[in-house]
Amino acid sequence: MRDLGVGFGYLLKGQRWVARHGKQYGFGLVPGLITLVLYAAALVALALWGQDFVAWSTPFADDWSSPWQGLFRGFLTAVLFALGLLLSVITFTAVTLLIGQPFYENLSEKVDRDVSPDGTAPESGLPLWRELWISGRDSLRIVVRAALWGVLLFALGFIPVVGQTAVPVIGFFVTGFFLTEELTAVALQRRRVELRDRLAMLRSRKRLVWGFGTPLAVAFLVPFVAVFLMPGAVAGATLMVRELLGEETREEAASAPDSESVSW
Repeated sequence: MRDLGVGFGYLLKGQRWVARHGKQYGFGLVPGLITLVLYAAALVALALWGQDFVAWSTPFADDWSSPWQGLFRGFLTAVLFALGLLLSVITFTAVTLLIGQPFYENLSEKVDRDVSPDGTAPESGLPLWRELWISGRDSLRIVVRAALWGVLLFALGFIPVVGQTAVPVIGFFVTGFFLTEELTAVALQRRRVELRDRLAMLRSRKRLVWGFGTPLAVAFLVPFVAVFLMPGAVAGATLMVRELLGEETREEAASAPDSESVSW
C-alpha cells in the first residue's frame, strides 16, 4: 500500500515543480488548450447532430409507433454521447502529448537536468520527425487498448448494482494506468525504452502507477482541470521514471526554486 502514497507524492511533486518554474508551466499549457478547443468542438457537434446521425443509421425504426421509436433512438443518442465523452477522457492525454511533443519533451528534459546529480538529461539522439512518429504509433496502440477497456466497462455498467458501484471504480484505475503510461512515455522514449518494456515496467509497480494516475483520471473528468494539471503531470511522471529506472535523484534540486520561478 505504500506505493499508492508514493505515486500520489510524485503527482504532487510534479505540480510543485512547475509552480516554481513559471516559464515551463506557461509553455506546457499551450498543447492542452489547443486539444481542449478541438475536443469541445467535437462534443458540441455530437450533441447537435448526434440525434440526426442515430435517425439516419436506424432506418428500420422509421415505422415504429410512438413512444417506442423516440425511446429507442433517444437511448442510442445518449449512448453515443456517453461513448464520445468516455473516449474524450481516455484519449485527451494521448492527443495533448502528441500535439505538445516538443513542449513536453523540453519540460521533461528540464526536470531531469534539475534533479540529476550531474545536471544532465538522457537524450534519444533521434530527429524530431522520428520521435513524433514513435510517439504517435505508440499512442495509437495505447488508445486502442484503452478504448477496448472502455467499451467493455461501458457494457458491464448495465449490470445491476455492480455496474453502478464496482465498475466505475475499476474504470478509474484502468484509466489511471493508461494515463500514467502516456505521461511516463515522454521521459521513457527519450531513454529509448520500447512500449512493451514500458508496459512491463509499469505493471510491475501497479500500486505506484495507480497512486499517480487514478487521482489524475478523476481530475481529468473536468477538461479545464486537465489542461492546467498536464504540465505538472509530465513533470511528476518524469520524476517517477527516475525511481522506476533506479536513477539517482538530487532531492534538494527538486525543491529549490530557480531563476524562472514565479510567485503565485
